[in-house]
Amino acid sequence: MTDLLSRLLAERDWLMADGATGTTLFNMGLSAGEPPELWNVDRPDDIRSLYRGAVEAGSDLFLTNTFGGNAARLKLHKSQDRVRELNRVAAELGREVADAAGRPVVVAGSVGPTGEIMAPMGSLTHELAVEMFHEQAEGLKEGGVDVLWVETISAPEEYRAAAEAARLAGMPWCGTMSFDTAGRTMMGVTSAQLAALVEKLPNPPLAFGANCGVGASDLLRTVAGFAASGTERPLIAKGNAGIPRFQEGHIHYDGTPELMAEYAMLARDLGARIIGGCCGTQPEHLRAMRAALETVPKGPRPSLEEITARLGGFSSESDGTGEGPVRQRHNRRRG
Repeated sequence: MTDLLSRLLAERDWLMADGATGTTLFNMGLSAGEPPELWNVDRPDDIRSLYRGAVEAGSDLFLTNTFGGNAARLKLHKSQDRVRELNRVAAELGREVADAAGRPVVVAGSVGPTGEIMAPMGSLTHELAVEMFHEQAEGLKEGGVDVLWVETISAPEEYRAAAEAARLAGMPWCGTMSFDTAGRTMMGVTSAQLAALVEKLPNPPLAFGANCGVGASDLLRTVAGFAASGTERPLIAKGNAGIPRFQEGHIHYDGTPELMAEYAMLARDLGARIIGGCCGTQPEHLRAMRAALETVPKGPRPSLEEITARLGGFSSESDGTGEGPVRQRHNRRRG
């Protein structure tokens, strides 16, 4: 039987994904350094509220609270023996909310990076990465997710390992990278290179694209790069709600609902089929995005000049394909 995401993609021109997990949980009281995955068991009502906020704002798809739910990440909190449990419970809570929505809503099992450096540069072997991702995938599958959602990946080796884990779990999957270093991922991958990598995988994702990164303009420049590759695979755009700024002791994203509505329309016009937000994106942003996507007809593919005119300038001159300087950034949790 065809999985729900594939069926919806066949029926609709676009689907709206969710917004920020981390930002929302911090607003609920999550402390800096506290693993949000423990809330799946300790504060399930808050996780239901997280999911419900996206669904009520119009999302057709939402991600589970499992971004850091692999053994390497949970080991930092002495919870590496709870991988299966924490992922399963997160998925069960998501399944509960989606099934009560009164319309088809995809529950996507969030799978973030391990936080380790892959061999040969680091100590994480392909086999160990596959094992960690597979353990997480089985927990999400047991809890009832519709699809695995690999996100914020920087290294092609880690992307391949996650793909193999999805195959071992017998699950459909989607995969995004974060292009946050002058148009490249932290490990140097360009939009064209990801588009090529996806097609070489034995089990390619249902959809691929970009999430997080710097700001909405930069993310759409990356999406334009995917489209220029000629891929026919559905594209994902999950951009941050503006640029992060440290104000009054916490991170604030300056993107307004109006800006995110513009971003959503531009993403659709560039060819993205799954459009959502990442860091800083709250239900009010999602509502504005949904309204714009539903009421404004699709337009011609925008130029880079039009993107910057409507969303603001790029953070770097390079789109990642040139030989310009590369600015290093540290990997971080999804917003």
